[in-house]
Amino acid sequence: QVQLVESGGGLVQAGGSLRLSCAASGGTFSNYVMGWFRQAPGKEREFVTSVSRSGGGNTYYADSVKGRFTIPRDNAKNTVYLQMNSLKPEDTAVYYCAASFTILPPTASTQYRYWGQGTQVTVSS
Repeated sequence: QVQLVESGGGLVQAGGSLRLSCAASGGTFSNYVMGWFRQAPGKEREFVTSVSRSGGGNTYYADSVKGRFTIPRDNAKNTVYLQMNSLKPEDTAVYYCAASFTILPPTASTQYRYWGQGTQVTVSS
């Protein structure tokens, strides 16, 4: 059983940066694709970004975050990050990390087997 724990959320001003962490345990981290999703109040959960097992292969970003967010991963630390720059108020949401055993990083939430508890990110205008 893979366990994922997000951290690093908080309140940040528009234009600022925030780095979220997702620590994994209970499995071989390098065996799974990792993704980040977010859900704002009144909205459906949406895809943010996903990264291959090695971190050096395929990486995908939602159009809304492309050029602003990156998804570094450190397999030695069993951790994937979400580096968020140039934050906007519309980025306000609960952010979730997730693990998948697919070969390529999917964008659909249904393709992820394990999920973290979420961490709140609030961007003030």
